[in-house]
Amino acid sequence: MSKLEQALGPIYAVLAYGAWGLFPLYWKQFGTIPPWEIISHRMIWSLVLLVGLLGLGKRWGAFCQALVDWRRSGLLLLSALLLAANWGLYIFGVNSDRVVETSLGYFINPLVTVLLGAIFYQERFRRAQVVAIALAATGVGLFVVQFGQVPWIALGVAFSFAFYGLLRKGIAIAPLVGLAIETLLLAPLALIYVGQLQVSGAGNFLSSPSLTLLFIGSGIATALPLLWFNNAAKRLRLSTLGLFQYLAPSLQLLIGVWVYGEPFTRAHGITFGLIWTALLIYGISARIQSAQPS
Repeated sequence: MSKLEQALGPIYAVLAYGAWGLFPLYWKQFGTIPPWEIISHRMIWSLVLLVGLLGLGKRWGAFCQALVDWRRSGLLLLSALLLAANWGLYIFGVNSDRVVETSLGYFINPLVTVLLGAIFYQERFRRAQVVAIALAATGVGLFVVQFGQVPWIALGVAFSFAFYGLLRKGIAIAPLVGLAIETLLLAPLALIYVGQLQVSGAGNFLSSPSLTLLFIGSGIATALPLLWFNNAAKRLRLSTLGLFQYLAPSLQLLIGVWVYGEPFTRAHGITFGLIWTALLIYGISARIQSAQPS
């Protein structure tokens, strides 16, 4: 991989996690629309976008070749199921008024990603990086203690997306092609569900121009960050990718406090401070390490 390709890794990571961090501003526009209807439209319109990108990039040959490779298709089915499980757990948490627990999952996820990088890719850390990871883990641990019980939804959210990233990193396939196949494998069930809603009159698609545009736009909001994430995962160590992920829950926290007036407790402040201190230490250490001759 060229130095230019490696340099694009952090850019893709910031784009992906920055977009996910800003998601509350978009999903709030749906109001009381059932979450599973929103998720189904995300799958359908993501596939439409990805098919268009495959055509523009003339990647149909690679797509068809990968699709008939049963081993790769099987792994992509597994990664698609992990992605669906992640979305499902998140929606269940929101619908059962456990938003704090689901947000905690996005703080825990980077630590799981770092752990998987050490276990499966034998990634080693400098002393400063170990300190950074310990600080981040301490921040999350204090938040768990404040939460007061085993956060099984948060752990499910964290581990499902961490294993998704691990699996996708190990599949030899272009990010666009892989994501298109994942979406294709999920889309039929989404189409059946949306079709049943529309036939029964319970569907919200086409009920208003603004809502229709929001449904269609959900494909862009879903596919592009995942595409950026997969590009980042191909170029970065899992440990580095894991630390970038704190950008998303941090942005969500800022939006919750400043835009929607949610409370910012002392526990949030301690966790937020420790995590961003960890990010600063880890980033400086990684910068020094990359500048040293190999």
